[in-house]
Amino acid sequence: MSPRRRLPVFLLAALAVACACAAARPCAALVRLGAASFVDAPARFGPRVTGDGICGSLRAAEPADACAPVRGAPGGSGGMAFVLIARGNCSFEGKVRAAQRAGFDAALVHDDEDKASLYSMVGDPEGIHIPAVFVSKMAGETLKKFARGEDGECCINSSMDETAGTVLVMSFISLVVIISVVASFLFARNCRLLRHGVDNRPPYIKKHVVEKLPSVVYKAPCSSGNNCEEACAICLEDYDNGDMLRLLPCKHEFHVECIDPWLTQWGTFCPVCKLEVLTGE
Repeated sequence: MSPRRRLPVFLLAALAVACACAAARPCAALVRLGAASFVDAPARFGPRVTGDGICGSLRAAEPADACAPVRGAPGGSGGMAFVLIARGNCSFEGKVRAAQRAGFDAALVHDDEDKASLYSMVGDPEGIHIPAVFVSKMAGETLKKFARGEDGECCINSSMDETAGTVLVMSFISLVVIISVVASFLFARNCRLLRHGVDNRPPYIKKHVVEKLPSVVYKAPCSSGNNCEEACAICLEDYDNGDMLRLLPCKHEFHVECIDPWLTQWGTFCPVCKLEVLTGE
């Protein structure tokens, strides 16, 4: 795959991972009651709280789990009204629908167990038009204890995934893009270096030319003169009587089966003295 084609693949993969991560995690926001603030996880169904958030009165649901029709409609003061619901016994979607049918403008569902993390509520969004958030057991108990049913006492802030979450996702995508660009650059550079190395590989000698170089049968002691070697410098094996040796112009000798592949595949010079076989330079 060419470097130009690799980059879009990296970008698409990074975008898919980032979107998957953004869709899979609970998005934190805040619920405020007086001076107290609690982290919440917005539901995965129904509308989200946006902008500056919403504020209204807060009261506990009757029954507490809202698995049956919620009794007691919100007061007629004209302000928004929120209902606090306990987790358990029925689905989150059913609880929120019960709150909506009772006339509440938002539902706060609190955990029924002490846990370190918040649960991300899921359900069918069809027909649900009020926002819902999930808070911890401790937050639910505190909200229930101090709620007075007064207008504007409880506020739900907009989800942080619209601000900080977006920044995190964009930062992640930017980081992946930078890494992809660097990786593509290094890949292209390595390809150029490799291609340059192949193009500039020392030329080899054709086989029929190598075969015209003189060859001798080794007999101990060597009869080729003072420059005769007692061992092949390529395979480092001692010469035996009857071995065929190839004699180069520099007077160095090697096994025919060692020097011939060298000259036809790897280089045009003597492995010992580096003298060019054809030019003598």
